Amino acid sequence: MNKLDESNERYSRQMLFPPIGEQGQEKLMKSRVAIAGMGALGCVLANHMVRAGIGYVRLIDRDYVELSNLQRQMLYDEDDALNNLPKVIAAAQKLSKINSSIQIDPHVVDLNSTNAEDLLKGVDLILDGSDNFAVRFLINDISIKFAIPWIYGGAVSSRGVCMTILPGQTPCLRCIFNQFPAAGTVETCDTSGVIGPIIHVVASSQAAEALKILTGALDQLNRQMIHFDLWFNQHIPIEMNKARKEDCPACALKQFDYLFPEVGGDMMETLCGRDSVQFHPSHPSSLDLLALAERLKPIGQVELNPFLLKFHIDEVRRLVIFPDGRVIIQGCSDICVAKSLYSRYIGN
Repeated sequence: MNKLDESNERYSRQMLFPPIGEQGQEKLMKSRVAIAGMGALGCVLANHMVRAGIGYVRLIDRDYVELSNLQRQMLYDEDDALNNLPKVIAAAQKLSKINSSIQIDPHVVDLNSTNAEDLLKGVDLILDGSDNFAVRFLINDISIKFAIPWIYGGAVSSRGVCMTILPGQTPCLRCIFNQFPAAGTVETCDTSGVIGPIIHVVASSQAAEALKILTGALDQLNRQMIHFDLWFNQHIPIEMNKARKEDCPACALKQFDYLFPEVGGDMMETLCGRDSVQFHPSHPSSLDLLALAERLKPIGQVELNPFLLKFHIDEVRRLVIFPDGRVIIQGCSDICVAKSLYSRYIGN
């Protein structure tokens, strides 16, 4: 079977759907998509994109697979958690077995103002698989600056929301939320829990909108914000026709506030709901994880793979160290204590 026949067979049922057809499938196979966040939403989004035949899929996530992920993050398994595999690596391995004909580009990295342009531009669509508004406002700035559509999605408990954003045509995220909510004021999966089905409803809605955008069916896009609650049987469309603001800092005034690096160099931030603090340097550099592991072995348990080093300080506190210098200090929510631990075991 030649490559054309294989493609026709693989995507035959999708091509039988008249709004896509053969021409739409050709467009999908030439499309480039970035997925920001490979947690629960990202897993479903990536699965849909790869199976639909999107030609290039970039996966971006800073985290690694843990046992608590497996209830809802459908691309991962127990071996991934046991081996501390970064999510994008574990996902890429699974996805390449699903569809070997497309290009999957995994990036184990914290998406922030220093790398957002490099990671998010040059694609036809950005899909939101993140779990925080800081990343979403970053995506929104990139979207407006480079005229790249993106699809916002979020889920917690039994509730979810999604909205399609077309630069210059629809309200952007900052039209609706001028600034992201203060830490501790927004529910998270770690504080309020989440059921798996709401993940699939939200991400599948995002994926359907993605197929419309990538095949050029813009007249069929849902221009509303959709709110779901599967437990209490709610499906609420919220009209967005009048939500676009003439004084919006992003889409009206082109003030891309979230693309400017934090003043003061290196940054530490508390990870909401995770009892963890993340350190990421303003100028990422290459760490020799093997040498660092040898230095730490005499003083604590060390787990090492090609993608990260996990150092157990004690039964509660751990350092998860990445090759680019980023470190997650687990079992600690106090930034001052986290800085002390970082300085003690990693150095200045």
